[in-house]
Amino acid sequence: MDELFKEKVLVWISRKHIFTKKYVFVPILHWRHWNLLIFCNFDKPLQSKTQTTCMLLLDSMQMSGPRRLEPTIRKFLLDVYEAEKRPVTKQAISKIPLLIPKVPQQRNGEDCGRFVLYFISLFMESAPKNFSITGGYPYFMKEDWFAPQDFDCFCKRFKLFS
Repeated sequence: MDELFKEKVLVWISRKHIFTKKYVFVPILHWRHWNLLIFCNFDKPLQSKTQTTCMLLLDSMQMSGPRRLEPTIRKFLLDVYEAEKRPVTKQAISKIPLLIPKVPQQRNGEDCGRFVLYFISLFMESAPKNFSITGGYPYFMKEDWFAPQDFDCFCKRFKLFS
């Protein structure tokens, strides 16, 4: 989000060829709070008839208002398309659904980064081969996606406690 680093970040992202990947994880740090943005089906054309291109924004503290990030996310995505010299319009970017599923919430003001790591881990384990939003969110993305004790075990396993 810092203009000083924008060009370097876009060059780095271009080298990763994110538009060839089914899922791309983008951790976002804003106001000392971590969120996870997941690009889904960006390896398909934006107007694909078979799989919907969409973005998922996972926030372990939804009371912070994750929709506030939407303009920045869409601008970032437009910048990425332009950096990769892919033709796209602001209108096309604005039509990509940004979904904010209700996911388990952190119990304190310090676990957001650990939640992002756990969201990535669980998503990689549970994501369907063919992701689609036509029937709603995937079956696994719910408020009870995991129990607090599962999160605690994950943190202990990777020594993620401060």
